[in-house]
Order: sequence, then C-alpha cells, then structure tokens
Amino acid sequence: MNKVVSPLRCAAVIGAGTMGRGIVISLANAGLHVLWLDNNPQMVEAGLVMAEETWAHNVTKGRIDSAEAAARRARIAAVDGYAALADADLVIEAVYENLELKQSIFRELDTAMKPGAILASNTSALDIDAIAAVTARPEAVLGLHFFSPAHIMKLLEIIRGARTAPAVLQAAKELGARMGKVAVVAGNCHGFIGNRMLHTYVREARMLLLEGAWPHQVDAALQGFGFAMGPFRMYDVVGIDLEWRARELAGQGQDDPAVQVDNRLCELGRFGQKSGKGYYLYAPGSRQAEHDPAVDGLVQMQSERLGFVRREIGNEEIVERCLLALVNEGAKILEEGIASTSHDIDLVYLNGYGFPAERGGPMSWADGQGVGAIGQRLLRLAERFGSHWQPAALIERLAAANKGFGDVEEGKV
Repeated sequence: MNKVVSPLRCAAVIGAGTMGRGIVISLANAGLHVLWLDNNPQMVEAGLVMAEETWAHNVTKGRIDSAEAAARRARIAAVDGYAALADADLVIEAVYENLELKQSIFRELDTAMKPGAILASNTSALDIDAIAAVTARPEAVLGLHFFSPAHIMKLLEIIRGARTAPAVLQAAKELGARMGKVAVVAGNCHGFIGNRMLHTYVREARMLLLEGAWPHQVDAALQGFGFAMGPFRMYDVVGIDLEWRARELAGQGQDDPAVQVDNRLCELGRFGQKSGKGYYLYAPGSRQAEHDPAVDGLVQMQSERLGFVRREIGNEEIVERCLLALVNEGAKILEEGIASTSHDIDLVYLNGYGFPAERGGPMSWADGQGVGAIGQRLLRLAERFGSHWQPAALIERLAAANKGFGDVEEGKV
C-alpha cells in the first residue's frame, strides 16, 4: 500500500452517537484535526455541544485553560458527505454493531479516501476481515475498539486483520500513545480479547441467577473480590438493552436460557440506569443503585419456568466460577495467538473491565494460584456443570511443564 502518513494529522469520524462523540474528543485532545460525519447532521451539532461542555468542565476543574479549550473545538469540523473526507489520513467508523451497515460504509470510504489512508472500525466484536473484504485495500483496514466513554476510558484494543499492513498497525499504536491510551493489539475473533472473555464471565453470572443466586448477591461477591462493579451493575450502566437489541437484530440467541432474565427486564422497559430501573432502581438524576425485590421475584419466576431447582449459593462459588470462566477463556485466547502475551490480557482487564489492580489482572492472578491448581479446579467444575469447563489445552501443557501464563509468548510456551 502507499506509505501511511505519519504522524497522522487529520482524522475523520463516522457516527455521532455516544462512542463517536468520545472518539472525536479524544482525537481533538491529541491535536488532530477532525472531520465529523453523521447521516443526521443534528447528531453532530448535539455532539459538538457535548464536546464544548466537556472542555468547559475541564477548564473549571483547572485541567486545561480556555485557550486550549478553544483550540480543541477549532480542530473539529462538521461535514456533509463522504467526498469531504478525501484528505483525511485516518477514518474511524463508529456506528452501531451491524455488519451489513459497516460494510456499506466501508465501500463508500474505500472510494472516497485517499491512497494511504487508514480505514478503522470501532466494532466491539465483529469480524474485521469481513469488513476489510469489501474494500480494495484490506491492508489499510483494522479495528480501533474504544471503550465508553471513549474520552475517559484508557483502553484501546487495536484489532489486527489477516492482511493489516505492519505500517498501519504501527501508526495505530502511535496514535494510541498520542491519545494517552493503553493500546493492546489483538487478533481477529468474535469479541477480540476483552469482550470474548467477558461473554464467558457474564454467562456464569447469569447462570448463577437461574441456579439460586440474586443479582445484588453476585455483584456484592465480585465487588468484594475487588472488581469496580459486578456484572449486573455494569449492565445497568451500559444498558441492558444493547445486547437484547443486537440479539433481535441478528435473529438469534433470544431463546438462550442464560439471557431470559435480561429479556424480561427489557420487555418491561427496564434498560438500566438510563431508564431509572434495570437490575436495580435509581432515583431521578441519581446513579446510586438500589436493591429492587421485584427483580428477585422476576429472577425466581424465570428460574422456575426454565426448570431449575434453586439452591443456596455462597459468595465463594460465585467468585470461583466467574473468575475461572475468565481465566479459561483467556488461556484459549493466548493459545490461539489472539493475545501475544498474558500481560496484554491483564492490561485489557485492568484498563477496560474494572479488574482489581492489586490482583494484577486475571492471568497474573491465575499464575499466583498456580496453573496446575487452576486446572484441577476447572476439572471439578466440569464434573459438576459440564464439558464447557474443560481446561484449555494450554493449561494442561503449562501445568505439566510447571510453568505459568507469564511464560507464554505468541501462543508458545
């Protein structure tokens, strides 16, 4: 491909929702000129107001002065079509998670962008190679998965496609550093590092509800371990409806027993903090989560409807199952080379998922427990709950060699 412009000077962002706004602020803060496009110009106008308010707040707090706030605002320009993006060195697509929509945008970008421009998607889970395949320049395509709110959260997952050029990957790393992000390169698979592992962690938490635990109990147990917030509190913050709508859109997954509580909550309009109620109740204008006995009743009803015989579940079992689900999936990610090192996995979980810093990250925590002991604990869970608990092959190899996850590099011991 033509030489990547380095350092990047001008970026474009497609989409002016929550993610798009945070990404634009991050880019402007880092000194880039930003061209901003949304098919609804009023969304960009609202986004500009939000950016101005963010910088005004920073001035009030003494983080920047008013001249710097004005300079950041001056770097952003609203545009009205793809043709206006022609001179950008980088474009980041930040629309909702729909592969066909993203592919249609990348076809437009492939035609509009200059040779040498980098084409990035902010997808949190979708196939980067499927997005790159609709362009004539797959070597210029990669994922830049920001975490919400993007101008505050430190983590940036850089997703390497099968044909992403080394120069494009390097430019993305440099951009991450310039924005003050902790940038971790991940291979291309569904969910990449963070969300692929999160899926197994949250699934265990949901199954624990059906078996006998309560949302506030699961959250309290994991917060007791040191997580910034438990999974159900987290879903209330990000919106329970996001995954529910994604399942509806995809036409699959809605009949999974694990998501039946979420489905009922969404059908009742309980989307989380933004609607004043989700797994918890929220007073108007408050972020304080209050226990709602009605949710316990809903959990019990779904549990019984699905044929579960509820039992008492202790905090130790909650922590054990949720953590070992994370670690076992992390081991598979490491074995497959999706993550280069266990340290990269730990960086993702420390900076994007609220894992307790004093525990060092899930893989570091597991090394502290002893990989052999982790393998034995997984086998005991497999006997009780089924084959999905079978230890990753890497765990068995490491245990046999008396080594830890920290000894693995590029999938090899």
